[in-house]
Amino acid sequence: MTRAALLVLADGRFPAGGHAHSGGAEAAVKAGRITDPASLEEFCRGRLHTAGLVAGALAAAAVLGADPRELDAAADARTPSPALRAAARRLGRQLLRAARTTWPCAELDALAREFPKGAHQPVVLGLAARAAGLTPQDAAHCAVYESVSGPATATVRLLSLDPFDATRVLARLAPELDRVADAAVEAARSVAAEGVDALPAVSAPLLEVMAQAHAAWPVRLFAS
Repeated sequence: MTRAALLVLADGRFPAGGHAHSGGAEAAVKAGRITDPASLEEFCRGRLHTAGLVAGALAAAAVLGADPRELDAAADARTPSPALRAAARRLGRQLLRAARTTWPCAELDALAREFPKGAHQPVVLGLAARAAGLTPQDAAHCAVYESVSGPATATVRLLSLDPFDATRVLARLAPELDRVADAAVEAARSVAAEGVDALPAVSAPLLEVMAQAHAAWPVRLFAS
């Protein structure tokens, strides 16, 4: 196992398509819910403990060998918004393309055949981490970090926010990221005995509603 692979997978420059998505930040900015570093921190904290926890658990469960088809169905059930489901699959398809080039393996090839239109991104992330020789904890950390780093980066562009302030928000959230990743892995380890119903199913209804509205905008900077 090489821990450097985690840096590659979590790097914002990894060509997985995340730069085109704001994680709901664009809609939140337009609605006046994100206006400054303090409100960005609260927005990211909400995503971390909902979408981040769910994504981290799905990714960790994939590393642990849970059936990708069952995990993908579980991700679908935990994503009420059709717009967010579509975005998750687009991101999954792009991540899978990048991962198959970076860490070629039969398991990733099989996933591509099973889901020609893309599996949910956290499921692909977990299998990519597995192919890279990473641990469930690594995959969970990568997923929960993505849940907040995407909105933080997008807000720099949307509000011309000082990048130093956005980075400070992520640093302040770091201890919570660790705790959420630990909880995600603990839940993922229960899947072998209890099935995918053991995975977290927490939600953020406002994010779902805003995602649907955002998808209908005729002009937008980000895909989601």
